[in-house]
Amino acid sequence: MSGSEILIALRIQAPAAQVFRAFVEDIGLWWQPSGLFQFTAGPPGRLAFDPPGAGGRLVERKSDGSVFDIGHITDWQPPARLAFTWRQASFSPDQTTHVTVSFEAVGDQTRVSLRHRGWDTIPIRHAARHNFPDAVFLHRHGGFWRQQMQALAQRLAMADTGGRPS
Repeated sequence: MSGSEILIALRIQAPAAQVFRAFVEDIGLWWQPSGLFQFTAGPPGRLAFDPPGAGGRLVERKSDGSVFDIGHITDWQPPARLAFTWRQASFSPDQTTHVTVSFEAVGDQTRVSLRHRGWDTIPIRHAARHNFPDAVFLHRHGGFWRQQMQALAQRLAMADTGGRPS
């Protein structure tokens, strides 16, 4: 991590096309809601890219039928790269952050690199940052993203074993 940017990377035991597809099509299955970094107030909803592809958006669908636009897809290059904007309900209209995810084949694995930037546009005293100093916030949010990518890896591992834990 540097400045107000989060960068994490990990390798997943699956081809890039499979990892990209799971990231997009199965996000509602592997995403782990966090009470600390939730998009909207109340119980978490289910995430989905709607529709997947250029011009699509990332949304959170609540059980009451409401839909919150988290962001819009800004770069769609399957299976190599995906980028989208990212906001929480508490953000003002001019506050947006950006997430870029790269999927790179490394032997029979895929290196997933995730960069979340733009946090410098969100004041430290903003509710989304929990009043954490910049370094603490970025460290905590980086941990949140690491947990998400590990959940994606576990989802793919379970798919390889027919749903049984590997």
